[in-house]
Amino acid sequence: MATFTPKKNLSILVHLLGWIMLCVVLLLLSPLSWKMGEVSLPYQFWLKQIFLIGILITIFYSNSSILVPNVLLKGKNYLYLLIIILGAVLFYGLIVYFEQFTGYGRAMHQVFNPEKPFNPGRRWLPGDVFQLLLYVISIGLSTSVALVQKWQKDDALRREMDRQRINTELSYLKAQINPHFFFNTLNNIYALTNLDVSKAQEALLKLSRMMRYVLYENQKNETLLSKEIKFIEDYIELMKMRLSSKVKLNIQIEEPKEDLIIAPMLLLPFLENCFKHGVSSQQESEILIKVEIMGDTLFFETRNHIFPVNQDSPEAHENGIGLTNTKRRLDLIYPEKHRLKFGKDESKQEYWVNLTINLA
Repeated sequence: MATFTPKKNLSILVHLLGWIMLCVVLLLLSPLSWKMGEVSLPYQFWLKQIFLIGILITIFYSNSSILVPNVLLKGKNYLYLLIIILGAVLFYGLIVYFEQFTGYGRAMHQVFNPEKPFNPGRRWLPGDVFQLLLYVISIGLSTSVALVQKWQKDDALRREMDRQRINTELSYLKAQINPHFFFNTLNNIYALTNLDVSKAQEALLKLSRMMRYVLYENQKNETLLSKEIKFIEDYIELMKMRLSSKVKLNIQIEEPKEDLIIAPMLLLPFLENCFKHGVSSQQESEILIKVEIMGDTLFFETRNHIFPVNQDSPEAHENGIGLTNTKRRLDLIYPEKHRLKFGKDESKQEYWVNLTINLA
């Protein structure tokens, strides 16, 4: 059973209006001047106009649905051109045969030139040129319509393939980020077990709450910004438990007033980077984490001192997979809607990140 979508209905309506306009031109506008001159056109004239409309419709859809897909789009350009030329000859021959069969020429001659003798072999050149022009227009329009439809179909297929590719790539990227996150977090809790068991237990409770977020929200393509902010706060609280008094945290997180939507766990790798490189057990350091929301725009900023990573730590063998994947996710999910800048301030030995995302 055929399904009619709004787009398909619109296409049918456009075609219908186009043929109605052609009928108006051939059946009303063309003979209008003759009617105004009190000329009574013979029935052969109307038969020919109806026949002409029918053959033009046949040519239009035969070309768009058969010739263009099976000949022109197959690269057989010369064959297509030959068929169009032969079609013009056949079209003209059918018109001549129909006029002879119905007595069109004699009837029109009696209306417009009754005082002159009728010559059956003589053609009215302007009329033939006009009819061939209609043939050329029908071929040109049908070819254009077929090519546009082919382009739209290819574009829709390309968009679908891009969407599937992006979804597959995002799933792969998120699957990489999750183990990366758990690896760092469990490493932190392992360090706490040697210092304070009660803090390690508290950290495990916080981690279990974060795991629920990861298991349920990270499987989706988007989540509420308020949930993402709560996840960030839990993560920072978890990191605080392993920090010494030498590390100063400057946390400025604004709670969202509206239910904006964001990709889950998008900001986590930047926070991980702060605590990975910005903490030292011997030197004082400061970590800045700032989140602001203005309308539909999220402003995220981090700053941290740069300390060399302990070469005995598993983190020393990482290649920045979290940040690399996050940049890729931003490009895929928020193309033209985000701005990411980061770098090192050598004078202050600081690493900074500025991220702006339009969440509208």
